[in-house]
Amino acid sequence: MQNLVTVIKNLTKKRLFWPIIALLAVLIFDSIFIDGFLTIELKNGNLYGRIIDIINRSSSLIIITIGMTLVIATGGIDISVGSVVAISGAITVQLLGSGIAPNTPFFLCIIASLAAAALLGCWNGFLVSRIGVQAVVATLILNVAGRGIAQLVTNGQIPTTQYKPFSYLAGFLPHLPIPFSIFIVAVVLTAIVLFVKKTAFGLFVESVGVNSKASRFAGLKAQRIVFATYAICGLCAGIAGLMISSMIKAADSNNAGLLIEMDAILAVAIGGNPMSGGKFSIAASVIGALIIQSLTTTLYAMGVSPEVLPVVKAVVVVIICLFQSEGTHKMILKVLSTHRRLKYEKTV
Repeated sequence: MQNLVTVIKNLTKKRLFWPIIALLAVLIFDSIFIDGFLTIELKNGNLYGRIIDIINRSSSLIIITIGMTLVIATGGIDISVGSVVAISGAITVQLLGSGIAPNTPFFLCIIASLAAAALLGCWNGFLVSRIGVQAVVATLILNVAGRGIAQLVTNGQIPTTQYKPFSYLAGFLPHLPIPFSIFIVAVVLTAIVLFVKKTAFGLFVESVGVNSKASRFAGLKAQRIVFATYAICGLCAGIAGLMISSMIKAADSNNAGLLIEMDAILAVAIGGNPMSGGKFSIAASVIGALIIQSLTTTLYAMGVSPEVLPVVKAVVVVIICLFQSEGTHKMILKVLSTHRRLKYEKTV
């Protein structure tokens, strides 16, 4: 019994343990109570199924969550990513035009939208790091104004596009059975992880998040670190905007990325990353994003209406966070230790 307690104690200290347990719990629940949840079919050369839907539809959230993790690790927050998503999609669709052939070369459309998204991230970073505006206030400015900017780009309309290659971003490439969005996530995730782990940037981010003032005294350019995280977050939101608009082949400035910033923040929290900043795990945040999307898919499959969905999701998220809290861990270990002591007393 002592060995079991020690093993459980060591496991619970692993950052990825509780997020993985939470994700497995949701998937096990789905496999039991939702018929055909684990079924994957091959139709017209493409794979279909709820698991595939979860992976595909969580792609944009995962990418935003990656950027949000870095921002939160510095002790900040970005609630403008939903508006950046809308602006990115609006620029791309507007430049492509509604025809089968693009009005602007596709590559230039992508560059323009991503450049605009990165610039908006830089604006947030400038307000927070240079001007000293509180992160919530600085990003709230763009959160409010961003959808108005997207409306200006689209002239208040919902433009559509028939350019087929654009639909591949969130769909299937010819002769490729899995969604192309998976490869986009893999590229972004690999690039960010390598940048964070193979350079000193990740360590600098954690240092700034733990104590920004001490980091400056130690010689770190804390303002530059904070500025860079917001720029990366804006770029990630721009990539997600391309994928979301690609999914509907249109730019919906009012609804594209609506409240996705809340899901991204929840994903970071569910991943066990401290909201106060400091040490972070991108992998844990990615698992958190998968949990959020799994919950959404589960509730829709069970017939929960969109109006009630946020309430049910919030309750489940609270339960998950409680299980990840230090207090819960200590209570579990205390129960196991008490059981072991009582068993020992009986044998004596």
